Amino acid sequence: MSTLSKLSDFARYKLIAKDAHGIHSPFVFDLYNNVIEESYSYYDYDKLARVRRKLEQNNSIITIKDFGAGSKIFKSNERRISDICTHGIAPEKYARLLFRLVNFSAPATVIELGTSLGLTTMYLASAAKRAKVYSLEGSDSLVDFSRKQFQENDCKNIEVIPGNFDDQLPKLVSKLEKIDFVYIDGNHLKEPTLRYFEEVLKKSHNDSVIVFDDINWSEEMKAAWKEIKDHPQVRLTLDLHFIGIVFLRQEQKEKEHFVLKLISHQQP
Repeated sequence: MSTLSKLSDFARYKLIAKDAHGIHSPFVFDLYNNVIEESYSYYDYDKLARVRRKLEQNNSIITIKDFGAGSKIFKSNERRISDICTHGIAPEKYARLLFRLVNFSAPATVIELGTSLGLTTMYLASAAKRAKVYSLEGSDSLVDFSRKQFQENDCKNIEVIPGNFDDQLPKLVSKLEKIDFVYIDGNHLKEPTLRYFEEVLKKSHNDSVIVFDDINWSEEMKAAWKEIKDHPQVRLTLDLHFIGIVFLRQEQKEKEHFVLKLISHQQP
């Protein structure tokens, strides 16, 4: 997508996005006020902010192996850690939102597709310290780097699984009894995104939460998000422009799709 298209999409989003006053669903109203827009400063926020600052100052260069749609920022597979932290992982605002969503859903099993530097993984793991967090990453250099981060920061409930998502995700899903929370931040192509969604649905349940990053990143991702919303098992979706949140809630007979504001929303 061109910069003009992205700005146009964001302007359209701002026009139609609702805040608490425009939400008629009791479940979504409560979620919006007490999770999405919760202002409480958790203890782990400060610890993870210090990790982020350290990564932002790390000028080491690593070589990335990319299995997906590539990057719109980076033109080379050789990248500085500081640049990946600034442009290639969830900004602090969205990482904290993921933390609150995990804290809200209290999962026992979490899957992340796309470990990268491991910082977002630590947000997921810190919000549910008794959960097992499985993070899949295709680039060996990022696998090694993130594992060191987890060791240095005493994150013991994370298991990094190296390899292509196409190979490793089905293997992981087959051995799990259930999946409670999923964060899909990898590949960014329509067909693989939909395939990963179908795969995690095999062990998802009524209270599972599935989060997609960059739902407006490209025309392919926009098309994937539309198909996800239309999926028969999906009853509720929340569109925050940069991320999409899926709920299966079968007690909800009618599908509902909300486009919601996020305070101090960053422009693309």
